[in-house]
Amino acid sequence: MHKRRKTLAFAAAGLSALMALTACSGGGGDGAEEEKEVTWVINSLPAAWGAISSAGGSVYVIQMLSGVIPFTGQYQPDATYEYNMDVLAEEPELINDNPDEGPFEFSFTLAEDAVWSDGTPMTGEDLRVTMMMSASPDEGYCTTCDSRGTTGADMVDTVEVDGKTATFKLKEGLANPEWKGMFDAHSVAGGFYPAHLAEEQGFDVEDPDQLGEYFTWLHETRPEWSGGPYKIVDGDLKNQVVKEPNPEWFGETQPALDRIVMPYNTDEGTFIPAFQNGEIDGANPAQYSADIVTQLQDMEATLSIAEGNIWEHVDINVDNEWLSDVELRKAVFTAINRDEIASRNFGSTYPDYELKNNHIFSSQSEYFEDHLSDTTQGDGDIEAAKKILEDAGYELDGDTLTLDGEEVGPFRLRSTDTVTRSNSLQLIQAQLDEIGVKTTIEMTDDLGTMLGEQDFDIVQFGWSGSQYFASNAEQFWHSESESNFGGFSNEDVDKAAEASATASGLDEAAKHANTAVETIVPEAYVLPIMAEPNYFFASERLANVEDNLQSSYRATYNIGEWDIAE
Repeated sequence: MHKRRKTLAFAAAGLSALMALTACSGGGGDGAEEEKEVTWVINSLPAAWGAISSAGGSVYVIQMLSGVIPFTGQYQPDATYEYNMDVLAEEPELINDNPDEGPFEFSFTLAEDAVWSDGTPMTGEDLRVTMMMSASPDEGYCTTCDSRGTTGADMVDTVEVDGKTATFKLKEGLANPEWKGMFDAHSVAGGFYPAHLAEEQGFDVEDPDQLGEYFTWLHETRPEWSGGPYKIVDGDLKNQVVKEPNPEWFGETQPALDRIVMPYNTDEGTFIPAFQNGEIDGANPAQYSADIVTQLQDMEATLSIAEGNIWEHVDINVDNEWLSDVELRKAVFTAINRDEIASRNFGSTYPDYELKNNHIFSSQSEYFEDHLSDTTQGDGDIEAAKKILEDAGYELDGDTLTLDGEEVGPFRLRSTDTVTRSNSLQLIQAQLDEIGVKTTIEMTDDLGTMLGEQDFDIVQFGWSGSQYFASNAEQFWHSESESNFGGFSNEDVDKAAEASATASGLDEAAKHANTAVETIVPEAYVLPIMAEPNYFFASERLANVEDNLQSSYRATYNIGEWDIAE
């Protein structure tokens, strides 16, 4: 088998941060020269077997599928971008970047020896079908595909497939400043999917209804296929997955491990005992835990802590009878004290935390504009919140908020059951209680389903980002986005989001993205808290395992290179 790996990298200058071992089987062990097995924890349940859908769009799904879905490139831990030259024959080509001179056009060519785990060659058809499943139903490709991010795919006018090459032309007048990311690790699909399996399962991808059935099949069926160094050989969506090397992997670096076990564990309290006992070999949890970090600092372990690419925020279901009132939403956000939440969760072990004042850009970005400091949102100003309510006709009856004599709420306050988010929700509940807004806390172990079904009134969760930003506003807030979980709709936000996603360059995209942020802040729909610090820990016996805060894959971004230290 021909094996190769070339590296093509370039600096991420000009881009801004946004919008997941042992020497013997079983984890831990005594170092005997037996099978090399890793147990790596995923700290919540994945909601689907595919990453394109709104339910599947979580870091837990992405990390569960690490080493299985092929992709064309990704950002490295140092924020440089590296094309995946195991998968690609050459760098993707930008054929025309000026819509005034003809359609915006680019192409991808896959490596000659790139094959799926059943030996079927990867072709441009795989890219075309993945694009079709990523588009919105209005594009006519797929009747029931519920893609969580349709922006890039919806721009495409035509696709020409010639063997290993797929050439994309965008609709008249449209451009995509982040075109190179259409099939990379940060894309809506986390890479690309096999087209040939559709026919094998009896689906015609040219029929919109049948393509929808294939989309559903991919998301509901444990993949026996793989286009990466590992394949899933056992597991489910409730307990764990087990991966073993893909015998058809064509990359230069072959898997060094015999088996990787990925249990889903939402109980942070078990991490330390399991790590001490050699039952697990590490994790890159999506949420921070000061208690776990403190314990790990006194242990023999590789530990890193840094500001991550996941930013926590509070969202409101605007379809709720009461919360459809923007004045009530403003009061809720004004009563919430972001600094108290951040200090309680991170102050002792990460005192340099920074509150997030722009939904798209970090304060280090050249495109950053502060859109929150001049408002009362997130200040915890109870008197200001009460004044907003009073001016809107609300009254306090004792400690209960009413409107026209009727009690407002109570509201369901929801999140995943982690230490950090549990602390946060308890603080928010107490803060809202001061203005007479009653809440009941309800935790979930299935974030994707809860959000997708809009099963909340007020919710805290995190968006995982990357260096890409142009399509974020459209994914987060566009009225037709499957990821606009709270049901928000605003024509001005839609226009700004669309303009950002289709801008001819990054400067123009950033201008429109900031317009979208500026427009949405007075609507009190999303309250950013902060980009949380992320921690990563691993056994010192591991080799080539490090955190990647630029990617949703986190430490699993290079899972094909993992090994046991000599």
